Amino acid sequence: MPVPVSGAVSVSGAVSVGGTAGRRAAARAGGLVLGAALDALLADPTRLHPVAGFGRAAVRLERLDYRDGRAAGVLHTALLLAAVAVPAAAVEHAWGRPRAVPARSTVEDRSGGGERVGRWERGSAAVAMTAAGTWVVLGGASLRRQGRRLGAELLAGDLAAARARLPTLCGRDPSLLDEAGIARGAIESIAENTCDAVVAPLWWGTVAGLPGLVGYRVVNTLDAMIGHHSDRYERFGWAAARLDDLVNLLPARLCALAACVCAPVVGGSAADAFWVMRRDGRSHPSPNAGMAEAAFAGALGLRLGGELRYPYRVEHRPELGFGRPPRGADVAAAARLSGAVSVLCLAVTALVGGAAGALLASGLRRVRRVGVEGGPRR
Repeated sequence: MPVPVSGAVSVSGAVSVGGTAGRRAAARAGGLVLGAALDALLADPTRLHPVAGFGRAAVRLERLDYRDGRAAGVLHTALLLAAVAVPAAAVEHAWGRPRAVPARSTVEDRSGGGERVGRWERGSAAVAMTAAGTWVVLGGASLRRQGRRLGAELLAGDLAAARARLPTLCGRDPSLLDEAGIARGAIESIAENTCDAVVAPLWWGTVAGLPGLVGYRVVNTLDAMIGHHSDRYERFGWAAARLDDLVNLLPARLCALAACVCAPVVGGSAADAFWVMRRDGRSHPSPNAGMAEAAFAGALGLRLGGELRYPYRVEHRPELGFGRPPRGADVAAAARLSGAVSVLCLAVTALVGGAAGALLASGLRRVRRVGVEGGPRR
């Protein structure tokens, strides 16, 4: 009579959990790469963009819950984050958990073929789901496109067109800016948004899957909407701004290091970029934006920073870098650097996701081998 062994149950559970985790890591990596490819080919949807829809919903909620205080801002941010991230986590969990496969009549199906088909179907759905979320969340292609167009307008001497385009990249008042001021605003925005629109979403997608992707986009969008030092949002937007600082803490430094590595793509020096990043990155008011902007300044051989004019205030920031003031041609170079950083970070994402899947699969095989060697005896 068979004697039950408690270790067999533990091995079975470990195999199930390990296999699910390995497939989930592989699906995340595949979905992120596919979604990034879609963003490069199609850019952002011109109509019915989900992020724009979220922004409209956030504005409607703000009409109901706005109070001039931090507590109201915390509640506002938490409600919107939960409304998006919790359903995304539920969807990913539903597609990632093991499911029973109906019995088949063939020998191949009874020996595991049906289970493999079920796993393939779930894995394909998870990849497609992650790819769709990545395409919606990423904005690197649109960022680079706007940068190239603005640079071309500056090169052509069309300051009116460049001033009209600058608000698509940053929130500064373009009416009083000359060519150098417009170029500086565009380059600083490209540097910061290379992290916000590419590197950070890929990082959070790798770490936390679909809920990480969409949750990050919620936080970053709210920071852009209400994380201002204006009279209305100084207190109400505090939670969104601080949470955005937190979730970008590591991705911003990865983005800056990638910009240093990619400096030769635009004729710059990786050593100079790293030196400027180390010297000037922490002098910026933002704990994150300054790292990317300083690395871009060093890679491009430019001097960024200085006076910034927003519709609601004027800021005086420390200078970043030791080069000349930027010109129109430098905006296109910044867009090329942003593209190189995006490709490098995508490659790292794919390697990390693939390595995680391989490590989990390797651990799964060891667990199975131990289970077979130490299984129940008669």
